[in-house]
Amino acid sequence: MATPSPSPSPAPSHRRSLRKRRTVVVTAAAAVAGIGAGFLVLNANAAGTATAVDLYHQTLAAKDGWASSGAGTSGGAKADAAHTFTVSTRAQLVKALGSVSDSTPRIVKIKGTIDANTDASGKKLTCADYSAGTGYSLSAYLKAFAPSTYGTSKLPSGTQEKARAAAQKKQAANIVFKVPANTTVVGVPGTKAGITGGSLQIQNVDNVIVRNLTFAATEDCFPQWDPTDGSSGNWNSQYDAVTLRGATHVWADHNTFTDAPGLDTSDPTYYGRQYQIHDGDLDITKGSDLVTVERNQFTNHDKTMLIGSSDTDSVGKLRVSIHHNVWKGIVQRAPLARIGQIHIYNNYYDTTNLNGYVLQYSVNSRAKAQVVAEDNYWKTSATQKVGKLFSGDGTGSIAGGGNLVNGKATDLVAAYNATNSKKLKTTVNWTPTLTAGLETSAKNLPTELATTTGAGVLK
Repeated sequence: MATPSPSPSPAPSHRRSLRKRRTVVVTAAAAVAGIGAGFLVLNANAAGTATAVDLYHQTLAAKDGWASSGAGTSGGAKADAAHTFTVSTRAQLVKALGSVSDSTPRIVKIKGTIDANTDASGKKLTCADYSAGTGYSLSAYLKAFAPSTYGTSKLPSGTQEKARAAAQKKQAANIVFKVPANTTVVGVPGTKAGITGGSLQIQNVDNVIVRNLTFAATEDCFPQWDPTDGSSGNWNSQYDAVTLRGATHVWADHNTFTDAPGLDTSDPTYYGRQYQIHDGDLDITKGSDLVTVERNQFTNHDKTMLIGSSDTDSVGKLRVSIHHNVWKGIVQRAPLARIGQIHIYNNYYDTTNLNGYVLQYSVNSRAKAQVVAEDNYWKTSATQKVGKLFSGDGTGSIAGGGNLVNGKATDLVAAYNATNSKKLKTTVNWTPTLTAGLETSAKNLPTELATTTGAGVLK
């Protein structure tokens, strides 16, 4: 198996944003042969001149959301040639990321699609491979914890639950990629770059950039039954496509997140509940802070973005900016926000039913979250109720205005409060100032964001 190959490091670029600029891409072959050498993105500025921006060394622009606070977010921009890698297999990705405790700046360029469910030699792994030797079987698990015999008042325990946990641990060891501090993970343009079946874990580290990647089919082979979850119990899975836990200064830009090809409609039903194999797309929890999420596409997914893992997550943290993203075929958590100061602006929400994914709500503010949602655009069907676009627990706030529903200015908080007893508060304890790129009208977002978001745009 080939090892990840270091590739030459172009000179670092100036801190410039790609937003609202016409981009033209010139491959490195125009200057130096070889795709691994890098891509140059030419940004046309207001004066009509073009300046070259190196995608791999690009840093977050000044005042571009919470991740620009303090020292800002530069990822692996200072990486030397020895810590600049081009990878195309799972084994190469693992080697390039190295030890999570090694904070040496590094750039990891993903070329093509990496299948996380493969072994060191590239052989495809299945759920049966992960459960082998653990004693787990789904049929035995279903028999052991059937509500009619096991009851509904306690979590599963015993032989089959231990076996399920052991099988899940084997899968996690294979599909979870731990990202060190001072790292940029970026897809090579023109190669359909991404990770299928995997989970990037950014935990207790600072200064990480994730760009131009498609995250697809992140699936848990071994969901756990919880009869105490909700009124009828639920199957709960592990593995977000990207998970932030105690992470700071993270920039997620121009990525695509999707369940495809394994959509929820293909999941079986056990104990009368969907056997849910997907968790979150991009979850920001455990005291994570100073995060900017921009120009991504979230599609075909249920529980999409969780900010704050519980109502007692870290006070004074969980500061997140979410702007210029597309949400389409999303059921809920776009996002669900707890505790923090969250700025949601210039996003496009297409809430019409898609592939069996039916909207519950878009934005939920709870646990005293301080949300400012402004100049976003919602597309809804004729049967959808505007009062269900927002949600809350009676303690969260959503301020801001300029939001449009099907092109019409709409007070979404008032619409929610009119039909719910647990009212959303309308004032917050902060004023957004890190608002680079904020457009004060949402009317053009459906057209604009159709061609400027998601993986593959940065060419």
